[in-house]
Amino acid sequence: MKLLDWVPLEKLEWRGLSRNPSPGAIELLEKNLDEVLWQVLSENPNAIHILEANPEKIVWPALSRNPSPGAIHLLEKNPDEIDWEFLSGNPSAIHLLEANPEKIVWSHLSMNPGAVHLFEANPEKFSWWLLSLNPSPGAIHLLEKNLDKVDWEELSQNPNAIHLLEANPEKIVWWCLSRNPNAIHLLEKNPDKISWFFLSANPAAIHLLEKNPEKICWAKLSQNPSIFEEDFQTLSKERVETLREELMERTWHPERFRSWCLEHDDEFAT
Repeated sequence: MKLLDWVPLEKLEWRGLSRNPSPGAIELLEKNLDEVLWQVLSENPNAIHILEANPEKIVWPALSRNPSPGAIHLLEKNPDEIDWEFLSGNPSAIHLLEANPEKIVWSHLSMNPGAVHLFEANPEKFSWWLLSLNPSPGAIHLLEKNLDKVDWEELSQNPNAIHLLEANPEKIVWWCLSRNPNAIHLLEKNPDKISWFFLSANPAAIHLLEKNPEKICWAKLSQNPSIFEEDFQTLSKERVETLREELMERTWHPERFRSWCLEHDDEFAT
């Protein structure tokens, strides 16, 4: 993958790139390990192979947030390193939380999209504030039935709450909405309300950012996975080379070569 033509590498920041899950960012980080911010990288779900190769640099509270199966595997092997507050918000750690209910931090569990069944069974323990950020259908259903308890700042960031926001436009918190990848149509209708700082990290807003480069926060843009695209020229070259190797392998397969030799034995003899 490569950076978009209008995104100069020299304007990007390594902190944001360390957070960026794009394969393009991961490639850059692998080539510049001395620039990596390991605390941030420990949260990156696509950087597990880098962390496994550098276990002494893992920041375990940050890894406890990481939802990748590889991160969960590392945490299971190092239970004493788990930060249960951050793990409580990790959607891939439900089995660990169910096995250790006394360690659950319920406020953080409230934003966990995999934990609706847990806080439905313990309604007195969850936080409406962080539940408002929870994108799961179960959480949205609870919020729809309890609009008086909604935190509209958090809900404005919730990608699955657009219908609630459209029905209550006066309650939208626009700087939070600028982070919402499903709210681009609302932002395009209200450009004067956009927070360009937060929009710069919004992967669905890359077309708006390209049109307004002077408004970009480059630190935030650095963590936006949409700043990378497939490098089709390189892919084409790689594909041609792969096809060439496959053709050579098939052409010079021992059986094919033997048949070819037998077919042309008379020609060699003459």
